[in-house]
Amino acid sequence: MTFLKDTLKFIVIFILTIEARLVLKKYKPRIIAISGSVGKTSTKDAIYTVLEKEFFVRKSDKSFNGDIGVPLTILGLYNGWFSLSIWLKNIIKGLLLIIFNDPYPKVLVLEIGADKPREIEKIVSWLKPNIAIGTRFPKIPVHVEFFSSPEAVNDEDALVLKAVVKGGTAILNYDDLEMMEYRKDLSQEIVTYGMNEGADVRGSNPHTVYDNEGRPIGIGFTVTHKEESKEVILKGALGLTHVYPLLGAIAVGIKEGIPLEMITRRLETHTSPPGRMHLLDGIKGSLIIDDTYNASPVAMEQAIRTMDELEQKGGRKIFALGDMLELGSFTLKEHTQAGERVAKVADILVIVGVRSRNIAQGAISAGMPESSIMQFDDSRKAGEYLKNTISKGDTVLIKGSQSIRMERAVEMVMAHPEDKESLLVRQDPVWLGMK
Repeated sequence: MTFLKDTLKFIVIFILTIEARLVLKKYKPRIIAISGSVGKTSTKDAIYTVLEKEFFVRKSDKSFNGDIGVPLTILGLYNGWFSLSIWLKNIIKGLLLIIFNDPYPKVLVLEIGADKPREIEKIVSWLKPNIAIGTRFPKIPVHVEFFSSPEAVNDEDALVLKAVVKGGTAILNYDDLEMMEYRKDLSQEIVTYGMNEGADVRGSNPHTVYDNEGRPIGIGFTVTHKEESKEVILKGALGLTHVYPLLGAIAVGIKEGIPLEMITRRLETHTSPPGRMHLLDGIKGSLIIDDTYNASPVAMEQAIRTMDELEQKGGRKIFALGDMLELGSFTLKEHTQAGERVAKVADILVIVGVRSRNIAQGAISAGMPESSIMQFDDSRKAGEYLKNTISKGDTVLIKGSQSIRMERAVEMVMAHPEDKESLLVRQDPVWLGMK
């Protein structure tokens, strides 16, 4: 049965890829590709916000970034999941797009990612971006378990930057030392963005924005390009994890000829994707920081730092953390270090999963009382505990890798679960049907 599924999947990907290549050849859109282990989806969505009023733009749906997601985005189709009939319809729709002249986007904003070696290599053998953005190449990237080393993951991601067409532009995160190492391998024009002095598009003065009652409502910063500076405020989310995607999007907008003032005005209405340090009203007058899309060591560290820096009038800081997956031999070290960091900030620590027991051990070794730590094997049970524990004024960070399904815990403690379809990650029927 598995062999049959794998064979059908191979055939579908093969056909859709051929169709996608023919569509690109026929319609010749500008391609903006995003690569890196952190922040691809947030960067993609911010770029779309900047460009959508200027051009006919299509972006990757959700996190479509692999060997099947990229062709689907190019063809404007949706995931057929386990339905053979939907995949057949997709193939037919792809053929019709090739045969007939349909209105087609002038710009494609595509995430490019890899779960396994050579996946990006295969994609960039036929996909040639006009602009490529590198988000971040962390020392311990997600999916490292399936590669020979962290460097091998970054080498794979860097192929997107190297694939930029002659006369195109590579936009690099200036603050990421690992990424900047690849600068010497690039022959294209290079534009940089970041918070450090020397970046072409530079952010400064990042700060949490509070309402009149002292509750956090978003993050603000100043962006400078050449001699011009503008203020940017993103409402509904927290953390530096959102500043970098916005800076990357601003760099793209400037490269596409849009004035900085207009770019920052458009970002005032931007909404970041769910599950990325999203602010949600919680039960009993609490505040939920929903970071349940996924978890990697660098994202975990940034989330903990954000909680540490958060000003709070009363209430406790509660962490509900699930396993970080696909770290291979780095699993023990990274979970333990996360626990050591949490111990300096958390009043209560709730952990979910076998690997996250090392978060608990790290926290205990750093001086956190065992009585302040609760351990669960299931996110729903953790959610039930939080539901009974949370009180007015508490701030709760909920985070974990996608397979741990920490969004289920968020659903149990959010003030408006009736809005979960638009506010939470993984609300598709297929995800909801999984145990």
